[in-house]
Amino acid sequence: MAVVLGTAGHIDHGKTSLVRALTGIDCDRLQEEKRRGITIELGFAWVDLPGGERLGIVDVPGHERFVKNMVAGAAGVDMVMLVIAADEGIMPQTREHLEICSLLGIRTCLVALTKTDMVDADWLEMVQEEVRGFLEGTFLDGAPIFPVSATTGAGIDELRAHLAQTAASLPAQRRSDIFRLPADRVFSMKGHGTVVTGTVISGQCNLGDELRFMPADLPTRARGLQRHGAAADSVQPGQRCAVNVQGLDVDEIERGYVLARPGELFPSNRWLVRLTCLSSSPRAMRQRVEIHFHHGTRECAARVVFRDRDKLAPGETALAELRFKEPMVGVFGDHCVLRAYSPLRTVAGGLLVSPLPPELRAKDPELADKLSLLQSLPELRDAAEALGGGKAEAKAREEARAQLVRGALTLRGAEGADEARLRALTGMARAAVEAALQLLSTRGEALCWDKEGRAWIAKLPFEKLLAACLERGAELHRREPLKPGFTRGALCTGWSRNLPPKLVQKVLDQGIKQGQLVTEGEGLRLQSHTVSLAADQAGLRQKLLDAHATGGLTPPNAKDVLEELGVTPKEAAPVLRLLCETGDLVKIKDGLYYHGPALTDILDRVRGWFATHDNLDVGGLKELLGLSRKYLIALLEYMDNERITVRVGDQRRFRGR
Repeated sequence: MAVVLGTAGHIDHGKTSLVRALTGIDCDRLQEEKRRGITIELGFAWVDLPGGERLGIVDVPGHERFVKNMVAGAAGVDMVMLVIAADEGIMPQTREHLEICSLLGIRTCLVALTKTDMVDADWLEMVQEEVRGFLEGTFLDGAPIFPVSATTGAGIDELRAHLAQTAASLPAQRRSDIFRLPADRVFSMKGHGTVVTGTVISGQCNLGDELRFMPADLPTRARGLQRHGAAADSVQPGQRCAVNVQGLDVDEIERGYVLARPGELFPSNRWLVRLTCLSSSPRAMRQRVEIHFHHGTRECAARVVFRDRDKLAPGETALAELRFKEPMVGVFGDHCVLRAYSPLRTVAGGLLVSPLPPELRAKDPELADKLSLLQSLPELRDAAEALGGGKAEAKAREEARAQLVRGALTLRGAEGADEARLRALTGMARAAVEAALQLLSTRGEALCWDKEGRAWIAKLPFEKLLAACLERGAELHRREPLKPGFTRGALCTGWSRNLPPKLVQKVLDQGIKQGQLVTEGEGLRLQSHTVSLAADQAGLRQKLLDAHATGGLTPPNAKDVLEELGVTPKEAAPVLRLLCETGDLVKIKDGLYYHGPALTDILDRVRGWFATHDNLDVGGLKELLGLSRKYLIALLEYMDNERITVRVGDQRRFRGR
């Protein structure tokens, strides 16, 4: 595993000189840096380790005006070297840099006590005691302290040996396999074009890969790769690298853009973050306060919105929504730093809980459940990333991963998520997400509604969609109780708005599979629905049926029957429709209905005619039925429409149906 070391510490405490003594590389490349004697931009160096690996080193500025550059340099750092000058001791940026490293989740650290050639032994002993006291209670409590001098070389070999030993002993991290390279430098190189540098946070990039600069979604290709200054065919997590990108000019790319594969990162103007206000903050963070937000190598303005409080006091932790003025891209579990505008200082840090957050509305009856689930995700992540152990521990990790994926899917609601989004929402590798989804699918806690798009939805939101579909069906049945079924379009109105067609079809299929929906002709109905008539409608049904049964082969005109009964066409329409759907009446044309048995008798006679004749015309049908032309023409057209006969000139031929 490649390891990156970051420096931290106050201005003029010798960070750059120490890196030069360790590696032979001068990280101050700008003329202004050399003229002023301070580091302004990030510097990069490396040192060869036993076994052929290289330890990458990021040298950061110490001046308070360039803290944002320091935060950018800390992106992707695995271990930090806090540099303190022996002649000055603890200074303001010593404290702020230590706090920033803490907020970024860096836990492997050491202290380099520089400029020891400028103090005597007693002073050096006193400063070491001061440093130990300063580190007490921090994540650096008990960290080794190495007195060194970049001028005389004292202690440099011991420090270099310790760095090599620490780098070799660092446990492998369970990183996401989403390739991410936050750009910390963008420049043009003669003969090559645009080059970006950064630390690979996760994933792998190969020479020639199609890539995107996010969040701008600028397409490019890895035209060339360098790893720690040498040409490479691929770059891995934890490695410092330079990428020669194709098809883009320097002015199209900004520091903070993230180089990624297409379709793996998703821009958003809102994040949900587990936010901790530093104990050293001079005051509480107020509701809707605007701050400088730092994530990876990107800085932007953001507004903080709390869901369960009006302010966050120093030392407190709470879930907060961050609203950005420009889109951001991130992965669950990322760390971020917040700095106040006035005075300009670090005040808080956070852990990214959702880079694609659900809507959190105050009047949402499920708001408390959503907040509780969001707050549980970091603990599930810790369990899912636990290292070592036997079969029982492996089983626990598998379960934690499944619950992490289930939680992310549940929060996505009816929208669900494809596997690419789930990787961003959980910080898990592709294989781990796939295994978790299969486990959830086996249990019925998640289902795939689009196999080609690899899209999933959690059990609870899917059941809510099905319930909404059934409620819509019940509403339609209440509205039109005499209608046996409805079109799929009518049944899906309302609840399916903005949902993908495949998901809507999955809901309908599930309703049919479970027997809650029944196919009715070309439509659907609820399994529990039966056509029921009110008392007056039942009476009208019988009167209409009797009138047409009495008419036999010469049924009455429907309009005359309704006038005689004192019923409007609108009142009679559902009853007539029901009689036709049950087959008691058959509509021959507008206003003309035959009693079912009477029409059956007519069709039987017609089939008998064709047993001995090739053709049938109006005269033949009159001979067969003895009816007037009014009925004969209507019956012939009906049989044509029903494909019983086919018209050839003035004749009809039997189709055989």
